[in-house]
Amino acid sequence: MNRTTLLLSAAGLLALVALALGLPKPPPTTDTTHTLAQPGEQEPTLTLPLITSGEGALVLEGKLSGSYMQTGPSEAFAVLEVKARQPQNQHRVPVNVALVIDRSGSMRGQKLDDAKKAAREFVQRMTDVDRLALVHYGTSVTTFPSTLATEEARARMLAFVDGIEDDGSTNISGGMEAAAQELRPYVNQFRVSRAILLSDGQPTAGLVREEELTALARQLRSQGIAVSALGVGEDFNENLMQGVADQGGGFSGFLNSSQLAEVFTRELEQATNTVARSVEMRLTLPPQVTTAEVMGTNAYREGRTVRVPLYDMAGGQSARLTVKLTLDLQASEQPLELLDAKVSYVDVEKDVPAEARVALSARATDDAVLVRANLDKEVRVHAVRALGSQQLRAAAEEMKKGNRTAALGFLGNARKLFGSSASALAGELADVDRTQAAYENAQDEAAQRDQARQLQKKTMKSFGLNNAY
Repeated sequence: MNRTTLLLSAAGLLALVALALGLPKPPPTTDTTHTLAQPGEQEPTLTLPLITSGEGALVLEGKLSGSYMQTGPSEAFAVLEVKARQPQNQHRVPVNVALVIDRSGSMRGQKLDDAKKAAREFVQRMTDVDRLALVHYGTSVTTFPSTLATEEARARMLAFVDGIEDDGSTNISGGMEAAAQELRPYVNQFRVSRAILLSDGQPTAGLVREEELTALARQLRSQGIAVSALGVGEDFNENLMQGVADQGGGFSGFLNSSQLAEVFTRELEQATNTVARSVEMRLTLPPQVTTAEVMGTNAYREGRTVRVPLYDMAGGQSARLTVKLTLDLQASEQPLELLDAKVSYVDVEKDVPAEARVALSARATDDAVLVRANLDKEVRVHAVRALGSQQLRAAAEEMKKGNRTAALGFLGNARKLFGSSASALAGELADVDRTQAAYENAQDEAAQRDQARQLQKKTMKSFGLNNAY
């Protein structure tokens, strides 16, 4: 008797025993054909067509992990990708920007010198049609009010930057609120408004809890202000900075101070080349879809809708979402809609609201062979990459805590997952080996924390998000 027959016989015996004793039937087993490769299973070879929508600045593409789903409880994946078209008219968009610099005592020395140098270069790259406000914060907050960046104004801004001196605690919320106060009056006059936040430490004044600061970033985004968050040095909270950027629709970065000038320049280029802002994905779930887990980024369930805030996009940029679906299906000869996805945004070139929408469907069948024969190879790779990246992110968190055994365990889990699609994920597999070697060779806590940050940055890109420097 082979193993499959033995398992089926055991399951049948349990059901008969439950029936004889008047016990409730055991819950049906969840089918994981779409989500887990079985030992010795051949990798899928089928490529299903993409469903595509979008005539404006953004194009939305998507497909499911297969064209057939198993009846009863099961799991599947959807992959959705938002792509920004290059604008028809290549021209620089005037911007409304606030640069927010941490001057707390921990910035003393090279970090503050590099920040001031980068700020000076940023000021010099502004043009007469841009507005710029400058904010620096310690315990208190000091502001150079928003003004058109004329030659005369830029000279005054440079003098303001030269006068920044280290002092006080780290009042991140005060800096953000001051930036918003300067940007808000001009949001309707400019198609792109952005606050660029720099910090080297943990918040110690004003709002200090992570959820408070990310909520503040979300509030600014709702008012038309994108927020980017750049951490510099070794002591900042990378989860906080990433959360502020994710909620603010901006970019995040974990940097050495010597990189600030380059990243400030890239931030300005990102702002002046934006083609879509206030980007958000909404996933509507039909009754037969129990849950939808958006992997690697923040998502919010509201009834049958899942909201996913995305970042402002310049031409050529993209964002890929991998979504794990939990299903409970009845057999159907007709395709069943399993996910309705809509991306909404403001088209910057046309200055109008726009959207793109796709509906993803599959048939439900009792035939397990048919299900397996119609799996999509591309979605399987994205799914395995996302599952492995979850393990890598968990490893990064354990590295930060100094839990070496747990971190190595999560790295091992990622290696096994990537190994199940080794032909397509050879690069990811090699990255795990390099990360483990570097982590094991890290001689002190600072070196281990640096490895954790590098790993966290890699996972963001592995999940398909491109808003990190």
